[in-house]
Amino acid sequence: MRGEPSCPKCGGRVRAPGLFADTWQCDVHGPVFPLQPVVPPSVEALEVVVRRAHVPVWMPWPLPVGWLFTGVAYAGDDRSGGRATAVACSGPGPLGGIGELILVAEELGVGLGARYAGIDAPDPGPFMSVDKPAHTKVLAAGRPTPLWHVTRTPDDRAVFAGEARGLWLWAIVWPEQSGLLMYDELVLTDLRDAGAETELVPCGALTPRILS
Repeated sequence: MRGEPSCPKCGGRVRAPGLFADTWQCDVHGPVFPLQPVVPPSVEALEVVVRRAHVPVWMPWPLPVGWLFTGVAYAGDDRSGGRATAVACSGPGPLGGIGELILVAEELGVGLGARYAGIDAPDPGPFMSVDKPAHTKVLAAGRPTPLWHVTRTPDDRAVFAGEARGLWLWAIVWPEQSGLLMYDELVLTDLRDAGAETELVPCGALTPRILS
């Protein structure tokens, strides 16, 4: 398990602000909001991310039957706060087996969602046909939110993206056929608004997906 911040775009090492730069630096991507070390899923870990986040912390709520919270991550530091969040959940897939979902909320250019999606760009825009009808929609914080399929991603996953609360919302699902989950009008809650309900979130084992 990683014990130091890393680049949200590539997972590489980052240098802390210092004499020659006042931002975190990746040798490949330049200034970045650092991805903080991931810790095992717990209500306490979730609450830490919720307190620091300047962007939504999306979670399906209520969780689908049999699903568990299996990881949380954020990009940012003590000065910037969380500028991207990722919440992982796992459970029975629509067609059998285990399905896994990571929901990412982020500001433009952070690149965390693209990393989980497996695309070589910081944002999903070039990979979405927004001139065509949305492929599906979710209810995000009570608002119908269209999502488009993101193309040119690895075959092992289904990726959707759109805009919610003025920020990117990514949904990355493994395996690809479990993407059917996204056609059930999933209800997403911003855990910053959930209050004491976060104490009821059922926790499972940490998924390696959120470490990749």
